[in-house]
Amino acid sequence: MPRTFVPASFEDYRELARRRLPRQFFEYIDGGAQGELTLRANAADLDAIRLRQLVLRDVEQVDLRTTVLGREWPVPFGLAPVGLAGLMRRRGETQAVRAANAAGVTWCLSTVGLCSIEEVAGVASAPFWFQLYMMRDRGFVAELIARAKAARCEALVVTVDLAVPGLRLRDTRNGMVGGLSAAAKLAVNLERASRVAWIADVVLRGGPLIFGTLAAKLPEARSLPEFHEFVGRNFDPTVSWADIDWIRSQWDGPIVIKGVMDPEDARAAASAGAQAVVVSNHGGRQLDGAPSTIVALPAIVDAAGDRLDVLVDGGIRGGLDVMKALACGARAALMGRAWVFALAAMGEAGVARVLESTRNELRVSLALAGIDAVRKVGRDTLY
Repeated sequence: MPRTFVPASFEDYRELARRRLPRQFFEYIDGGAQGELTLRANAADLDAIRLRQLVLRDVEQVDLRTTVLGREWPVPFGLAPVGLAGLMRRRGETQAVRAANAAGVTWCLSTVGLCSIEEVAGVASAPFWFQLYMMRDRGFVAELIARAKAARCEALVVTVDLAVPGLRLRDTRNGMVGGLSAAAKLAVNLERASRVAWIADVVLRGGPLIFGTLAAKLPEARSLPEFHEFVGRNFDPTVSWADIDWIRSQWDGPIVIKGVMDPEDARAAASAGAQAVVVSNHGGRQLDGAPSTIVALPAIVDAAGDRLDVLVDGGIRGGLDVMKALACGARAALMGRAWVFALAAMGEAGVARVLESTRNELRVSLALAGIDAVRKVGRDTLY
């Protein structure tokens, strides 16, 4: 890669992240469940969509605004919650929220970020969303919700597709999950030590390397294998739709149900009082063999009707993918790996660049399709 190389695409940032990160952490972001069929389908099915190209329309001005949860968004995309972002760059969640705030883009904090709700709130200049996993200890969940309220989080994103952790074989092979022999552990540590820039940034300057939102109550969730064990012990597989009623009793703001992949569940989310759903297969990291989110999306939009805002994530790499998601009925799309690879590659500046390039790619794609406003994108946009 030449010294003058300027990253311009998702793959560019992915490659820069691969070169900079220890293998464990790159594959944690890059990988999916089992054979990674659903992971690949998310992107491949987006790539297979064709758009109508209409000409001789006035597209000098292209309006990118949309409305989500009753609030105007300047662009129809946001940043999805991604765990362990603080291991990709020093205090990574704070760098990402600053870039998102500067661009007017909604950002969501993961329950399992390294930076706590309070740390992120301390640097944020606009409200952000908070992702909630249900745990067996309902008292602790109530405490998390109260902390999100105190931080003035705009919405609670209840992630419901992790009843049990998916079988992520890359994480097993690289020792992020399960045990390692002494020789394998030495190899992992030597490989990690070779990432000098990462060590200087994250290890030497980025502490403390703990799960910030969880650490005060659950200090055992510190090392990565211990964290995976903690998830298995504490994330609650008994959660049902009745628990959404309990969450509503604790939270008076918008509730977004993330992990909906079937029209039946979309209708149930509306009946449970959610304001929005995210069509999501956890980035292909849970049930391998589930459909791609873009294939599942249209039927869920139809089932939701006007009762829910429908968002989508999974395979969204830039503005063209956002446009395709809108054409399939989404109100907005959420990007995950795209912003985390950019964060790993270039820090806050990388996230800012990805947001700007996504905005520009969406504007250009709309203009070349003869469309001057996001609100005009629909299924008749598809070829």
